[in-house]
Amino acid sequence: MNGTENGTARTDKSSETEKFVRLADRFIRVANSANSKLLATDIHMAFLYGAARYNAFVAKNVMDVDDHEAFVTEMAAAYTEMLRNHLADPSV
Repeated sequence: MNGTENGTARTDKSSETEKFVRLADRFIRVANSANSKLLATDIHMAFLYGAARYNAFVAKNVMDVDDHEAFVTEMAAAYTEMLRNHLADPSV
């Protein structure tokens, strides 16, 4: 019996998804906390800047991405999908 058959693979993926969401929630809490002193429009641009800076670091130093433009396209597509999903979410 492999991990998929006994549900282990699904549990591992679920656990990773939960960790991912918890980490994202920590970033959101930082933004919400900063919102008491800063404009939301400034905070959202700071988050975009920080994400771009960190993603560039990971691409260059961790992933060793050769084709920077392809990486930019991939990241922009991922962001676009996430943003559309959140804009469609009535709980946001």
